[in-house]
Amino acid sequence: MRWWAPGTGQAEIGKFRVTGGSEEAVAAAQAVTTAAQAGHAGAQVLRQMPADALDEALDAMAALLERQSAEIMDANAADVGAARADGLADAVVDRLTLDRERIRGISAQLQALAQVSAGPAQFHVRDMPGDLELRERRRPVGVIGANFEARPNVVVDIASQLIKSRNAGVLRTGSTALRSASALIDQVVGPAMRGTGLDPSAIQLLRVPGHQSAFALVRQPKLIPLVILRGSGASTRALAHEAALHGVRTLAHADGGAVIYIDLSADQNLALALIESSLDRLGVCNRLNLLLVHRERWDSVIPPVTDLARRLNISLSLPPHAHALGHEWALDAGREATITVADAAGAQDAAEIANRETSGLAASVVTADEDAANRFLDGYAGSGAFWNASPRLLDGFKLLGVPETGINIDAVPGPRGPVTFRDLYLRQYSVVPRRS
Repeated sequence: MRWWAPGTGQAEIGKFRVTGGSEEAVAAAQAVTTAAQAGHAGAQVLRQMPADALDEALDAMAALLERQSAEIMDANAADVGAARADGLADAVVDRLTLDRERIRGISAQLQALAQVSAGPAQFHVRDMPGDLELRERRRPVGVIGANFEARPNVVVDIASQLIKSRNAGVLRTGSTALRSASALIDQVVGPAMRGTGLDPSAIQLLRVPGHQSAFALVRQPKLIPLVILRGSGASTRALAHEAALHGVRTLAHADGGAVIYIDLSADQNLALALIESSLDRLGVCNRLNLLLVHRERWDSVIPPVTDLARRLNISLSLPPHAHALGHEWALDAGREATITVADAAGAQDAAEIANRETSGLAASVVTADEDAANRFLDGYAGSGAFWNASPRLLDGFKLLGVPETGINIDAVPGPRGPVTFRDLYLRQYSVVPRRS
């Protein structure tokens, strides 16, 4: 991995190079500027609308998803066909695919979000001398950028969170999903907003293919002060670095890979069930990636795990490992159907291995011993910690009942874990005359 020094106009990470002064870069920068300016205009309407009007727009999106499902799936079929022709990995194609069941699921999530209270825009903190009171106000950010992998459902997830939080957005997805994303914006998001009195220009989709538009998205601090970043580790870290150089804040979801630790007192049948449930989709970030087994259970646990893996067509990477324990298989094209298996001396050791070797996304301990569970939960520093539960639960809708914009694993104060509309605001303190 190599960074070009600031001011050279280039950044390089592996095969990832962007040149600041090329014709493509200029076109991408103009597209981002135009979209952000349109978003700012649309945001004015969002800020003024009552909460029930925003929820009405979400319900309209849910209805249009169902009504336009055939057209959306046609556009998606073209994306999927092109992805297969290009030889993209099965996990990528799985993330890209929209079928009726997934569309119904997206629609149901929109309806659920519409029923969730947005909470007060301001509230009393404390009384102050001089007949004054301190209030905390929650203000929209304005225009939020979002760069995400080729997953069409994320278009609706993020658009809905922005509308609910009264923020405009400039969205960019991978070129592989551009037909699907365009259909969702043009046939669902835009018409639903227009039909309920919102300005559809508040939600913009960048339709300029190529990495230049992603880099242009994180270079506009005045127009787009916050960008949500999702995707593969290298590209997301490159964008986060570029954003920092330009004074743009990011909520970055760069790495995943969940951990399950089978403790000495674990129920074997429960452990096997949790392993299987955590491998239902291999291309998602919160799938099982590293399985840790108590050393004294190794001989009894590995044979049934091997049998389960064979039935699920999963390969096991057993010791000695020729790779880092936290190697994220979901991003390893052609080897996604793999998990790493290693031993641990106990609950505390397992937590330390998870902290040291993985991204800190999510980890689960399987045990009947409460003390062991607490040692693991207290020791693990990641964004989601589970006891006798699948780490696949680290998902905005599964965990919090609302869609997410992504999962933030930063080890600093701020939104962490699944990021929802409740996190997309600016805190403002306001001192006003005390109410009688």
